[in-house]
Amino acid sequence: MKRCSNARLSTLIDDPYLSPYLEDIRRRQEYVRKVEFRLTGGRVSIADFASGHEYYGLHRSEGGWVFREWAPNADAVYLIGSFTDWQEKSQFRLQRIDGQGVWELILPEGLIHHKDLYRLRIYWQGGEGERIPAYARRVVQDEKTKIFNAHVWSPRQPFEWRYRFRAGREFPLIYEAHIGMAQEHEGVGTYDEFRRSILPRIRDAGYDTIQMMGLMEHPYYGSFGYHVSSFFAASSRFGTPEELKALIDEAHGMGLAVVMDLVHSHAVKNEVEGLSRFDGTLYQYFHEGERGFHPAWDSRCFDYGKPEVLHFLLSNCRFWLDEYRVDGFRFDGITSMLYLHHGLGHAFTSYEEYFGQSVDEDAIAYLVLANRVIHEVRPDAVTIAEDVSGMPGIASPLKDGGCGFDYRLAMGVPDCWFKLVNDVPDENWDLSYLWHELANRRSDEKTISYAESHDQALVGGKSLIFEMVDAEMYDSMHVSSENLVADRGIALHKMIRLATIATAGNGYLNFMGNEFGHPEWVDFPREGNNWSYHYARRQWHLRDDPDLKYHLLGDFDRAMLDIIKESKGFEWSDLRLLLLRNDEKILIFERGGLFFFFNFDPVRSVSDYSVNLIPGEYVLVIDTDEGRFGGHSRLTPSQRYFTRPVEEHNTLHHCLQVYLPCRTALVLRRQSG
Repeated sequence: MKRCSNARLSTLIDDPYLSPYLEDIRRRQEYVRKVEFRLTGGRVSIADFASGHEYYGLHRSEGGWVFREWAPNADAVYLIGSFTDWQEKSQFRLQRIDGQGVWELILPEGLIHHKDLYRLRIYWQGGEGERIPAYARRVVQDEKTKIFNAHVWSPRQPFEWRYRFRAGREFPLIYEAHIGMAQEHEGVGTYDEFRRSILPRIRDAGYDTIQMMGLMEHPYYGSFGYHVSSFFAASSRFGTPEELKALIDEAHGMGLAVVMDLVHSHAVKNEVEGLSRFDGTLYQYFHEGERGFHPAWDSRCFDYGKPEVLHFLLSNCRFWLDEYRVDGFRFDGITSMLYLHHGLGHAFTSYEEYFGQSVDEDAIAYLVLANRVIHEVRPDAVTIAEDVSGMPGIASPLKDGGCGFDYRLAMGVPDCWFKLVNDVPDENWDLSYLWHELANRRSDEKTISYAESHDQALVGGKSLIFEMVDAEMYDSMHVSSENLVADRGIALHKMIRLATIATAGNGYLNFMGNEFGHPEWVDFPREGNNWSYHYARRQWHLRDDPDLKYHLLGDFDRAMLDIIKESKGFEWSDLRLLLLRNDEKILIFERGGLFFFFNFDPVRSVSDYSVNLIPGEYVLVIDTDEGRFGGHSRLTPSQRYFTRPVEEHNTLHHCLQVYLPCRTALVLRRQSG
C-alpha cells in the first residue's frame, strides 16, 4: 500500500504512517550490520568481500590454471572435458582444501586450451552427477545434441575498452530491450546485430538508458531469460563475451547507459545446467523442503541466510560491473524475495503486511548489502527495484533504514491503463482514480513510471495499442485509412504515454517497439506455438515506413521525449494538479514549467476552456492531434495564448482560454518575461 502526499519527508523514519514500525525498521538495520560483520569479520569492505568470482571457477595462474568449487556434500570431484575425452583422470581430480567444502585443482600450462569444453563430475553419498561449474563464465549449447557445457574462454588478447562512461541520469529515459528478439528476422538476434542495427535506433529515438533483458545464461529460451542457470555467464546464444563488451562499449560511446536485468529472486531447477542438487543436496544454495521451490515459477528459491549464498550473489553483482562494465541493474522479482508467500494472492492493503511474520528479513539484508556493494564499486551505478507490493523503504537511502535502491518501478501505472482501456467505457473513465495511480508515490523514494513493459505483452496479453485496436491494425494503419477503432487507439496511445511521462516521479521506461505502437504480443518459441519465432522479434519496417501510422507514432514519441529533456528542472520539480473534472473528462496539471491539458472525452470538444494560470504568454509546444503524429490537425501548431484578468467574487484571476479537442492532449510552456 503506497501513500500519496505532497509533504516532503526527510527520511523514511520521519513518515508518521510508519511510526508504529520504527522499532522493526531499526531492528532490520541492526540485523543488516550483524550479517555484514558475519561476512567480513570487520576486516574488509563488503565490496572486497564480494569477489568470489576471482577465487572460484577456472582461472589462469602463473604457469598454468587453477580451478575451485564449493561443494560441501561432495565426496569426490573431477574436472572432465574435451581435454580428458570426457573421462575421469586422476590428474584432474580436485582436492578438498578446507572444512567448508572448497575443492581445488591446480594444472600446468598446456593441458587446457581456449574453447575447450568441460564439466564437473561430482560424487556424493548414494549418488553422482555431472554439473556445470557454478562460477562458469561461459556456457555453450551444442546445436545438435542440445547439451550445455562450460566453455574455456581465455582469448590471447583481452578486450580493449574505448570509452569511459559515467551513468546516473537525473531522469533516465529507459529503453527495455531483449537481444534475441530485437531483430526483424525470425530467429535469435546477436550482440553484433544489436550493436550495429538497434543501438542507433535507440539513440535516435531519444532514450538515454538501455535495460537489457536475458543476459544471464538460461537453458530455455522461452523463459525470456528469467530461469537463470549460470549466473556468471553471458548468454552464448547471442554471441561471445567480447561481442557483448563491444555492444556495451559502443552504447557508452553513444552516451547510452546499460542497465541489465539481475535475476536473484530464483534460479532454474535444472540439475545439470543449474545449481539445483549441485552437490547432491537440494539445500546447498536453496532452502530445504517446500520453501526451496517456487510454487508459481517452477524454480528454486535461494536461502539468503547462508553466508556462502550471499557470497555467491554479492559477487555476481560485482562481476557484471567489473567484467562487462554494466551501469547498474534492475532487480527482478523482488516481491517474491521479500515475502515467504512470494506475494502470491496478496493485495497488500495494510502496512502490517510489510512487517509481519511473512517477511523474509534475510532477503532484505541481502538487498541492502547488494546495493552497498554496487554503489561502493560504482558510485554512479543505477539500481531499480521491481516490487509490486509497495514495501516502503525499498528505494530509500540505506542510512534511513531503506534498502538503498535508486529507483522503484511504479507498477500500478500500467495496471491502471490496461484496466481503463479494457474494462471501462471511455465516457466512464474515473480521472480521480487515474490521477491517484499516476501521482501516488512515496516522497522519500524515486520512481520510474511506464505505460507498458514486456510484462503486459507476454503470452496471454497484448501490447497496449493492440488491446485497443486489435484486428483493425492489420488493415487500418495506412496514413490514408479512416477507421474509428484505429483512431481511438492511436489517439489514446499518445495521450497515455504523455500522461505517464509527464507525471513520472523520476524516470520513464518503454519496451522496445512499443514507442511506435508495435502490434500483437510477445511469444517465444515453444511446443505450444510449434517452436515459432514469429512473435519473438520486432517489426522495425512498420516504424520505418512513412506511409504507415506506426511511423507517425514513433515521431510523436521522439517529440515527446525532446519536450521533457528540454524542460529544465523537470526531473526535480513538483507535480501540481490544476484542474480535474470527471464530468468533462478534463485533466490539467503543471510540471517543470510545462502545462499539460488532457481532454479524455471520446466525442466532446470544448471551445474556450478556461483555467486560472500565472499571468503571461503561453506557447503550444506539442499537440497529440497534430497531423504529423497521425491526428486530425484541429489546432494551429505553435500557437500562442495570453491570459486575461478576470474578477470573480472580489478576487482577481488570470484566465487562459484554450480549445480542447476530444481525445487530445496539449502541452503549453509559459514564455519568460
